[in-house]
Amino acid sequence: MPSLEATLRHREILEILRRDGQVRVSELSDRFNVSAVTIRTDLEHLESSGLLRRTRGGAVPAESKRFELPLEASRQVHAREKERIGQYAAGLVKDGQTIILDVGSTTTELAKALPQGLRNVVVVTSALNIALMLESHPGVTVIVTGGTLRPLQHSLVNPYGTVLLQEINADKAFIGCNGVHPERGLTNTNLQEAEIKRAMMRSARESIVLADHSKLMQIAAARIAPLQSAHLLVTSRKARGEDLEQLRAAGLEVVTV
Repeated sequence: MPSLEATLRHREILEILRRDGQVRVSELSDRFNVSAVTIRTDLEHLESSGLLRRTRGGAVPAESKRFELPLEASRQVHAREKERIGQYAAGLVKDGQTIILDVGSTTTELAKALPQGLRNVVVVTSALNIALMLESHPGVTVIVTGGTLRPLQHSLVNPYGTVLLQEINADKAFIGCNGVHPERGLTNTNLQEAEIKRAMMRSARESIVLADHSKLMQIAAARIAPLQSAHLLVTSRKARGEDLEQLRAAGLEVVTV
């Protein structure tokens, strides 16, 4: 039975997890002025109670073990960070380019931020919400990849999800993911989505990864590609310096916004 002090700490850990979508051992240790060993014990107890799932260096909500969040819910997590990342990434799109937009909350922010003054841009996307959002953009032609609908993310996957991508030679692919790790590379929660992301990266001269700070140093179930396959990572200013150093040391160019 946990002590009163531990129980109060557990409650606050769960509140932080609910608010931020992730907790880290090092940050909790500093916050509560206790050892990392104590925090790991706290997380083990909460995991055994089904209240969270431990990851390397921290924990995520328990439901992420079995379920990915619907797009409408994931857009609310780190929303301001995703908006800034999307706005920066939108500035990388130039007139006359063909770009690929992956499914996800951060790529949706990119689509929202595309300047109305853009001209002759072709957007290839597997995200139905993005296709509909850009339908009325005066300077954008939208191509939908086709495939089988995944309602959770409003996305198109295999079978037939990669057929059109094999015929595309894009300037840039903007890719979302659930994990960015110096050794395990880019990873994703859903295996079907990972297949599409790999095909998108193969179809573009440059692959730009959009991932807020909570995705860094995480490893999800399905591998997308080695870290070196990406040309740039755009992440949030909340990213820890040591995480950025490790990613840069592994050869990845990183921009924080």
